[in-house]
Amino acid sequence: MHLNSATTLFLDRDGVINVRLMNDYVKRLEEFKFLPGVLDALNMLSKHIQRIVVVTNQQGISKGLYNASDLEKIHAYMCAEIKKRGGKINAVYFSPNAASENSPLRKPGIGMALLAKKDFPEIDFANAIMVGDSHSDMGFARNAGMQAVFVGDAPSLPEADMYVNSLFDFAQIVVKSYNR
Repeated sequence: MHLNSATTLFLDRDGVINVRLMNDYVKRLEEFKFLPGVLDALNMLSKHIQRIVVVTNQQGISKGLYNASDLEKIHAYMCAEIKKRGGKINAVYFSPNAASENSPLRKPGIGMALLAKKDFPEIDFANAIMVGDSHSDMGFARNAGMQAVFVGDAPSLPEADMYVNSLFDFAQIVVKSYNR
């Protein structure tokens, strides 16, 4: 895995940036909690990676549990807090579609990657990394031709190129790859 040549980092949100609510969705700002070390990790990564993009499945919208306006408030807060700590998020993309809809926008489909490429034509998926905590995140990476990093405790996933315990651990590995 060539970490120091990556120009774009794609990040899943729930379980990578913020605490995943088991069997529920982050529906309101009060429910959004950064995972430990994430703000420091994004500060570190922002110094070495040109573009950081969040791609998140949000089927709670199609289920009527919250709406796009609620989600925008959460993402505005998330980006502002990251920026306050010296990090950056260049863009956030989400799929409001239910899994049953089989939308290409929803991971493991690459619709959100294609939206990012449309907004940032210089993105080269061969020099991109996807960091996520699910099979659909790893499928997204594979389907788009990116390197795949799995965050969390997981059985061996054949589609992951690297396993880390947290985004902070990944950031430390990236920083070390640049300091060699």
